[in-house]
Amino acid sequence: MNQLHRRLKSPSFGGVWGGLFFLFIACKKEQAIDINIDVKYIAADSNFTVPAKVKFINNTSGAENFKWTFEGGEPSISTKKDPGTITFNTVGIHKVTLEASSQDDKKLQQWMVKIDSSVQVAFDTAIIGSDRFAPLKVKITNQTKGATSFNWVFNGATPSNAVVQQPDTITFTTAGNHNITLTASNGSGKFILTKTITVLPPLQTNFNIVNSFEDEDYEAPLTATLQNATVSGTNYTWSTTGGTIDNIKAINPIIYFPTEGTYNITLKASNGKETKEITKAITVKPNANLRLHRDIKLGIQAAHPTIGSFYSTKLRTIFKRGNNIDTAGKWIDIVFFGLNNTFSDNKFISPDSAAGYALGTIPMATKTKFINSQEICGCGVSFTATDFDNMVDDMPLRGLTINPTANGWKPFVKRTVPRIVLFQTADGRKGAIKIKDFVADGNNSYIIVDIKIQKGPL
Repeated sequence: MNQLHRRLKSPSFGGVWGGLFFLFIACKKEQAIDINIDVKYIAADSNFTVPAKVKFINNTSGAENFKWTFEGGEPSISTKKDPGTITFNTVGIHKVTLEASSQDDKKLQQWMVKIDSSVQVAFDTAIIGSDRFAPLKVKITNQTKGATSFNWVFNGATPSNAVVQQPDTITFTTAGNHNITLTASNGSGKFILTKTITVLPPLQTNFNIVNSFEDEDYEAPLTATLQNATVSGTNYTWSTTGGTIDNIKAINPIIYFPTEGTYNITLKASNGKETKEITKAITVKPNANLRLHRDIKLGIQAAHPTIGSFYSTKLRTIFKRGNNIDTAGKWIDIVFFGLNNTFSDNKFISPDSAAGYALGTIPMATKTKFINSQEICGCGVSFTATDFDNMVDDMPLRGLTINPTANGWKPFVKRTVPRIVLFQTADGRKGAIKIKDFVADGNNSYIIVDIKIQKGPL
């Protein structure tokens, strides 16, 4: 020890080594201590609902000074290390800030403390019955906790409001989305909950009579669909003063009238709350057994791809080259051949000979007989444009014998307008074509015709 003491005092030891030794001692003494913020908070009364008492536990190390800020709290500030219990009287997110410092360091940290309502607003709605049709009755069960006063608003209902804890059953009479709003209070604040009730429209009974494709003329025999247009119906019963309904309980049944007359059709609809009925009349006309096809455009040979040269009187459809006629081919009964746009050579030909006129093959083609030129046919028939215009039923056609000679098949020219071409389909229906106009438009030239044909052979 004396030797060490002598060395500390010796000039040689008091040089560089002595200075480093004392510098080490000084640095160690002045080394800063880091601040480590460690704070926990708990609900002093077991929950975080207003008035919420929150206890803050401060285990921060390295700090000498503390500055607390409690947003919305009581007290709102504190300089104690342990601020104790803070009371929050309002609902929401409250920011708590701690600034911890020492002589050498300063740190800041924040927490977001969520305070919930002391009033737990809740209620259930129950639809009385199995549907939502107006009038709709709703039972309300209030499950709110912690409130002392209640204010109900029932949008669109009867009653429209209430200030009791448990309201009576309410009734909605109009369709739409209706809000039920509860405002509950415990004296320190108001707490609101809204629920929406969807009400379907009340029962409105209605239907339309939609004739079949074949019976758009309202002539007997007539088949139609009873198209139900009822709103908010669940059960249906149909009846009629004539005709036959295939299923009187169906939503959209089929009705059939074999003979002419005026008939009533009644629909009775219900939905478990209401029953309403509506009656509509339909007049079925006598069967003229004649169908009119008006303003049909048929193209010349060059216009077959754009306008079409094939026609089906059953389907009431024009077909062009390129159309898929694998199924419809058997219904094509009229084929027009026009050689050119000057209409120097025109005739109607049988569907089974279309391929021979470069119009393409018709699958399942049938045979139709045509008298293109009555004036040179020598067929013993005479049917004029006036006869065509005056024809209101098929009687004028019944007596015609459509048996063309070779001359009857011959083409016609544009010279005679209007021109009447007579024909008979493979299924025996007789008809007349009235050529009203020849329209020259280059390769898109065409004729315009009206057609009257029997619905069925007699």
